[in-house]
Amino acid sequence: MTEFSGAKVAILQAGQVLTLLRDNRADIPFPNRWDLPGGGREGAETPVECIMRETLEELSVPLCPAYLVWRRCYAGVLAGQGQTWFFVAIPPRAALSSIRLGAEGQSWRWQRASHYAGFDRAVPHLRVRLREYLDQMQGCP
Repeated sequence: MTEFSGAKVAILQAGQVLTLLRDNRADIPFPNRWDLPGGGREGAETPVECIMRETLEELSVPLCPAYLVWRRCYAGVLAGQGQTWFFVAIPPRAALSSIRLGAEGQSWRWQRASHYAGFDRAVPHLRVRLREYLDQMQGCP
């Protein structure tokens, strides 16, 4: 497997995407922007293990590989960042019943996926990646 530095996931439910508002601190990338769950790789994690850990830490959402419906690897957008993975997950409603904000971020909310894909307060490269997925799905029968 090619080395990667982290992973993000768009968790979808009924046309909505689960988002979190990043902390408003100058020492982090994209402060005070609406983000998707995920983050940096720890140890020898696989991309799937990375998003499973991150979604549990950030939002208390238990993901499992069976929920993943789409995945793609991209070049990193930050200086010195290796490849990053972007996933789309559609978990059952029961897995989303006890969402709680973890130690990072200001708040969380559901947003229309199509809105997030064009939202100027979203993390720019993530809205583009979500738009790619949504556009591809519109072309499917």
